[in-house]
Amino acid sequence: MRRPSFGPRGSATVTLLVVNVVAFLSQLFVPHFSDFPVNDYFALSVGGLRHGYVWQLVTFQLMHGGWIHLLLNCWAIYVFGREVEEVLGRASFLTLYFSSGDIGGLFQALAGVLLPAQFGGAVVGASAGAFGLIAAFAALYPERPLMMLLFFIIPVNMRAKFLLLLSALIALVGMGSAVATRPDGIAHAAHLGGMITGVIFVRSVIHWHWRWPQLRPSRRRTARRLVQVHSHKPGLWGRSKPEVEEDLPPEEFLSKEVDPILDKITAHGIQSLTERERKILEAARAKIKKR
Repeated sequence: MRRPSFGPRGSATVTLLVVNVVAFLSQLFVPHFSDFPVNDYFALSVGGLRHGYVWQLVTFQLMHGGWIHLLLNCWAIYVFGREVEEVLGRASFLTLYFSSGDIGGLFQALAGVLLPAQFGGAVVGASAGAFGLIAAFAALYPERPLMMLLFFIIPVNMRAKFLLLLSALIALVGMGSAVATRPDGIAHAAHLGGMITGVIFVRSVIHWHWRWPQLRPSRRRTARRLVQVHSHKPGLWGRSKPEVEEDLPPEEFLSKEVDPILDKITAHGIQSLTERERKILEAARAKIKKR
């Protein structure tokens, strides 16, 4: 599963940070040189979607309400995005990020349609995508210990799965508070939508990526090798000489070797894999990619 993502092409995580900063600077400076209504066209709103401004589902993720808002989102993207990108790869990482932002935005828009007084305001920020990354990280590494600074002062240690649960609870409480009293200016529905998307995306992509060849078998599957697993036995002069085990048909290899590893990831997280299991996934991924 682990793919190189910080090679010559660069990091998508860093690219997102740069794009967010440049977009925010543009958001600040454009009004000084033009009367173009930036917020009306690019911030996400129910009215904008009703007018057909569907691009707002993307552009609102590149806008922010201030420097603190920008820095918090960039911090979350950097801290959690690097490892998520390393596991999913560049393309899947970007799909996860923007899908979390889009669906989070739709959650907020739907809440705005149902309760316009509480959730009908325009929304900006990369928070939905950032929470999607946090959720994806927690789904991949549920037992990973994290140290968070409560109120930016008090250090609190918790596992990644509890951080996700706490974030979801805060979003639900925030939505309930907005309905019961008054909105606090935070897009809690978007945060919740981003988290749900992150968990579903990771759970789906892990299984779908490895199992789709079973749904679309190759016409020459008997003549095609999927992977060779090497075992090492002592050879002459003290050297290890790799011995190639008998190859299995692709579908049989997936069911016997890869599927149990995927079930282990689902139950215990990717950090529970042994070195041999990681090598099997690496080899299977490389072979599947060539098919």
